[in-house]
Amino acid sequence: MTHLPPNPERLARARQLMAAAAVDLLVIGPSADFRYFTGRPGHLSERLTALVIEQDGPPVLVVPKLEAPLYADLESAFQLIAWADGEDPIAHLVALAQSTGSRAIAVNDQFWSGFLLQLQDRLPERSFRRASPLLRRLRMTKDAEELALLREASRRTDAAWEYFCAHERLTGRTEREVAARLTELLLAQGLHEVAFCIVASGPNGASPHHETGDRVIQPGDPVVIDFGGSYYGYYSDITRTPVAGEPPSDFADAYEAVLEAQQAAFAAIRPGVPCQDVDRAARQVLAERGYGSYFIHRLGHGVGLTVHEDPYLVEGNDEPLEPGMVVSDEPGIYIPGRWGVRIEDLVVVTDDGAERLNGVSHELLRLP
Repeated sequence: MTHLPPNPERLARARQLMAAAAVDLLVIGPSADFRYFTGRPGHLSERLTALVIEQDGPPVLVVPKLEAPLYADLESAFQLIAWADGEDPIAHLVALAQSTGSRAIAVNDQFWSGFLLQLQDRLPERSFRRASPLLRRLRMTKDAEELALLREASRRTDAAWEYFCAHERLTGRTEREVAARLTELLLAQGLHEVAFCIVASGPNGASPHHETGDRVIQPGDPVVIDFGGSYYGYYSDITRTPVAGEPPSDFADAYEAVLEAQQAAFAAIRPGVPCQDVDRAARQVLAERGYGSYFIHRLGHGVGLTVHEDPYLVEGNDEPLEPGMVVSDEPGIYIPGRWGVRIEDLVVVTDDGAERLNGVSHELLRLP
């Protein structure tokens, strides 16, 4: 089983934030938000599944009857309402809102619009709002359990990469073959899911989110490899750029510039620092090294129950970092038609600085 038991402290924190925001009822569809409270992702489909949290009383799970066995072990923590095919599931949400006298209802972003519109039609006197400001505040700062799982996900990912570097080759293999092998290694390390594995060789490396394909890796190709998986729902995310043999003559300088930029950003990460200042620290290094125009994306993003979440290390985001936030530190240089280089680690903000969750080498690797 890859589910975790519910954490009651999260429910208590949610209710505190609901009270502060004058939210009476919180409605959450299957998503990372749903998993944050229940320990499982839920099944997003045409059949309504929803978690309903009110200020008082047990939270309620409204689920299709055929999926009720998946939630049977949660009945001590949640009231379970199982509806059968042919019934009207929206009626259960309406009844919950009416029985609690809820006036302000907040709905998470992943709650399907078809369900939301029906709910609004039947509760015209209620006000509806997005729950994302409340939920992002909850999930942005990780608790001890979450940090332990993120560390373990990264540790297992590091182990897969170290094995790959010690035993595998790049030259002569297709990008897809490399991705398939790395996927096998990640699962062999006990990750529950491989979320993504980008393998971008040679000129394909200039596209940060390249779609891994059938290009055969040639001698001298830099290969951007960005990969990650989940452990009990919590994700890893790492990028390294090894070279198949000896690199192009000008590649080493760019690689050193990216590594220097990554280290400058890491040094800037500490509580109270605005997110945009960390991005600026990396960007300044690359600009001074002559590569400023080739860094074409934000520095990083939060990681937790999703691969991309708040906070974002990007210009314009002046939100201060807080202890417990986990972010990616991933500057890159992308030369169209030639190659790319990116180095990425996950970093947790500590009480007085930062800690890398990844421990594998940052040196320029030459693989066969």
